[in-house]
Amino acid sequence: MTLYHFGNCAALVYVPYYFTYKYSGLSEYGSFWKCVQAGGIYVFTQLCKMLVLATFFPDTDTFSEGAPFNFIAEFLRCSVDLVDFLGLAFVLSRIPGKGHSKLITAGLGWATAEVILSRGLMLWVGARGAEFSWIYIQKCLESNVLLVQHLSTATLLWLFSRHDLDKKFVPLVVLLLVATSYRGVWLEGTLHAISAGPWLSLALKALITSCMGVGTLHIYSGLAQQIGL
Repeated sequence: MTLYHFGNCAALVYVPYYFTYKYSGLSEYGSFWKCVQAGGIYVFTQLCKMLVLATFFPDTDTFSEGAPFNFIAEFLRCSVDLVDFLGLAFVLSRIPGKGHSKLITAGLGWATAEVILSRGLMLWVGARGAEFSWIYIQKCLESNVLLVQHLSTATLLWLFSRHDLDKKFVPLVVLLLVATSYRGVWLEGTLHAISAGPWLSLALKALITSCMGVGTLHIYSGLAQQIGL
């Protein structure tokens, strides 16, 4: 039973990533190693963030997942997370080509590396335990939300770097990037304020991420039609 539960959790996490790679056309472009390179840059970026947090914010208990919500600590952590934007922008600059394949390669490689490092050990140790817990199902579903978020972030960074983007969309792109970086402040703060349970929190995160993704897709599709992608 425990192995069956582990298999379900692993499929719930990794199958959407596989389908994204297979049916987005990346397999036809031979982008597998580009995704691996994006994952490697993600690992390097996280090491840099860990060094910054350990050097300037040695009180690690404040940033732990089980700690009470602290606005200042969360704001500082999200500020350090801006390093992710630099790493993802570097990934985009290293991937040749243009269009959706470049954005999906960067976003998918980044998201896959995160889900392997953050969910792999948790599932192997926890989901194989003797007792069933919904927390692993919730974490698996949250990984799918993070996939959409990283794809949207890669697209927003690409749009921000474009000089031919319509000027009226530039403030919206900047706003979405800031909202993405500091979502730990305003989103987690809101969920803490309304005392949302785990399922309600997951539903709200999925809804907000979907709305931001749809907005990003609308801006991208307009620019893609304009430049003929």
